[in-house]
Amino acid sequence: MTIALLLIALLIILVGAESFTNALEHLGERLKISEGVTGSIFAAVGTALPETMVPVVAIFSASSGDIGHEVGVGAILGAPMMLATVAFFLMAAFAAPKRGWGGSFKPEHTGLQRDLGWFLLAFGLSSAAIFIPHETPAVRGVIAFSLVLIYFVYLMLTVRASARLVQDGHHTEADHPLYLSYIKLPENMATILLQLAIGLVLIVLGAKGFVYGIEALSAWVGLSALALSLLIIPIATELPEKVNSILWIRRHRDTLAFGNITGAMVFQGSLLPAIGVMLTPWEPRPEVLLGLALTLLAGVYLYVLARRGTLRPYHFILNGLCYAAYFLIMVG
Repeated sequence: MTIALLLIALLIILVGAESFTNALEHLGERLKISEGVTGSIFAAVGTALPETMVPVVAIFSASSGDIGHEVGVGAILGAPMMLATVAFFLMAAFAAPKRGWGGSFKPEHTGLQRDLGWFLLAFGLSSAAIFIPHETPAVRGVIAFSLVLIYFVYLMLTVRASARLVQDGHHTEADHPLYLSYIKLPENMATILLQLAIGLVLIVLGAKGFVYGIEALSAWVGLSALALSLLIIPIATELPEKVNSILWIRRHRDTLAFGNITGAMVFQGSLLPAIGVMLTPWEPRPEVLLGLALTLLAGVYLYVLARRGTLRPYHFILNGLCYAAYFLIMVG
C-alpha cells in the first residue's frame, strides 16, 4: 500500500508539473519577460510553496513544541541542501542520455551567477546566525530582517534585468499549445492562470501524498526528528522543482531549468531561514552543522562553475555525492 501511494503521488506530481510548466511558458511569453525571470521568480516561488508550508505549519501548530521546532528547522535547512545537491545531480542525470556526460549546458550565465551569488550571501548569513546566542534577540532580529531585505533586493535586480535579456534574445517562448486549449478553451490570460492553478494544486496534493508515504517507509529508521526532517521531508517537497527542471532540461530550455532551481535556492535560503532565526532554537547541532557545510560547499562549487562559463553534466556528480555523504553519515 505504501509503495502504491508513493507511485500515485509521483504520478500526480508529474502531471501537475507538466501542466504548471506549460502554463508558465505561456505566461512568460504573454508578459514578454525573460526566461530568467520566468524560471527564477515565477517557477521558483510557485513550486516552492508546498515546502514553504511544511516548516511554518510545524513551528506554529505542532503538538509538541520541541518536535515541531526540530521538524521546522530540518525542513528549512533541508530544502536548500536538496536543491544544491540532488536537484542539480538529477537534472544532469536526465540530460546525460541525450547530451552525454561531457555535453554542455547553456543557461543565461548572468542570471545564474546572480542567483547563486545572492543565495550564498543569504545562506551564509543564515549559517552565521546559528552561532548567535539566544540572549541577544536584537541581533537575531537584525539578521532576520536582513534576510528578508536580501530577497526583495534580489527580486528587484532580477526583474530589472529582464528587459535587457529580452532584447538579447532570452525571452520566454512556449514550446507547445496551452493544454487547456485542447478542450476548446481560449488561449487567454484567464485560461493560463486557471491551468497554473490546476498544476499547482496537483503538485501540492502529490507532495502531501508523497510525504505520507515517506513517513510510513521511515517508521523503521531510528533517527531524530531533526535528522529525519533534513533527510526525508525535502525529498518530497523539493520534488516539484526537480521535475520541472528535468522537463525543461530535456527540451533544451536550460535557462528555465537552472533558474527554476537557483531561484528557489534564493527563496529557500533567505525568507524561510528568517523564520527559523526568530522562532526556533536555531542552534549548532551536529546534524545542522553538517547540512550547512555541505550546502555551502555545493553552493560555492556551483558558483565557481557558473563563473567559469562551461557547464557539463559530469560537473554535477559532486553535488550528488554531497547529499550521499550526508545520508550515509546520518544513517551510519
